[in-house]
Amino acid sequence: MSQKQLQRIKVIENAVEGRITVAEAATLLGLSARQVQRLKARYEPEGVEWVQHGNRGKPKPWRLAAAVRRKILALAKGQYAGFNDSRLTEKLNEVEGIRVSRESVRRLLRAARIASPQKRRRGKYRSRRERKPRRGMMVLADASRHDWLEGRGPMLTLVGYQDDATGEVLAAGFQVEHEDTIGYLRELRNLVERHGVPLSLYRDRHGTFQRNDDHWTLEEELAGRQTPTQLGWVLEELGVEQIAALSPQAKGRIERLWRSFQDRLRSELRLAKATTIEQASRVLEAFLPEYNRRFAVRAREVASDFRPLPKRVNRDRLFSLRYNRVVGKDHVIVFGAQSIQLPARGGKYGYAGARVELSHQLNGELHVWLGSEHLYAMPLALDYVPGRAPRRPAAKKKKQPRIYVFGGRPAVAVRP
Repeated sequence: MSQKQLQRIKVIENAVEGRITVAEAATLLGLSARQVQRLKARYEPEGVEWVQHGNRGKPKPWRLAAAVRRKILALAKGQYAGFNDSRLTEKLNEVEGIRVSRESVRRLLRAARIASPQKRRRGKYRSRRERKPRRGMMVLADASRHDWLEGRGPMLTLVGYQDDATGEVLAAGFQVEHEDTIGYLRELRNLVERHGVPLSLYRDRHGTFQRNDDHWTLEEELAGRQTPTQLGWVLEELGVEQIAALSPQAKGRIERLWRSFQDRLRSELRLAKATTIEQASRVLEAFLPEYNRRFAVRAREVASDFRPLPKRVNRDRLFSLRYNRVVGKDHVIVFGAQSIQLPARGGKYGYAGARVELSHQLNGELHVWLGSEHLYAMPLALDYVPGRAPRRPAAKKKKQPRIYVFGGRPAVAVRP
């Protein structure tokens, strides 16, 4: 007997003996006064059967007849042996004329210990990953392309880094472009300059972080690994270990951060009536400290694994797009559609045949380096991609003359 039935017995007993009113009993049991009156009429002090439902122990009116159940089992073991539940139900309905639901067939077969022929993999146990114990031990990286301005301005991408131990947003910024290397480099520099270099970076398998192609050059085959991406080079030089997530759920902490931002930050942008990326960036700058103050948690350990970047490191060169080129005999470097003439070098020898590094920096300047020696600098748009021809305006189509035919002889009328 259930606890609910025991409670009902006690309440009705009190109502019968006058210790409580019918209205009070109805309130206690969640029933109407008329139902309480019926229970009082059925009350038997010496038994408990009166509290049980009248249909208890009786077969359901919709229960399949025993003969039908035996026939279904015989067909499942004989003629239709090996059929799955759905297919067996179809055969019973269409061929045997037995109108029965798939769920009824399933319950009947399982009760008779007839297993389904379809083997299903048991669901794996999954749990939320425990936070790292110290700040800087792991940083999460991701970007969210979203209509942050709700139609008042362009679509924006929010690129950000979040500390795993505390949930603190370490660096974040808007950009008009989609998720790309420039955005991650810019915010990575902000992260390193404000907090230091983390031990590891937990990120997805986006092409900005890793090579996803199967092409190997001869040099890569000899080295035994593919050349890293631009962002991968920077992370290697910083000594940051990269951990690739195999699914969006794996980096769920920063995914939940974006969901929260798409509610709270978008509301702040709406309140500020932001319509441009500059206005959105100012709102974000004021929003982040307040968000971190309210929602960041305390790390389990006080120590921090962030380490400062040495002052001798050239940050402009480190956080840039870098390319290797060989100087031609005429001291010209070919960089996509750009031909860069190096100035004369003091002394007897020049640069011909030397391998130099081109550093395309975040401030829109291209610098040429020979080891630690700076050779040349020039302005170059940050969206310039070497190897891609510059866009030329499409040529206007010439208007074709209109031809008329008079008496079988064509006459040309030229459009103005």
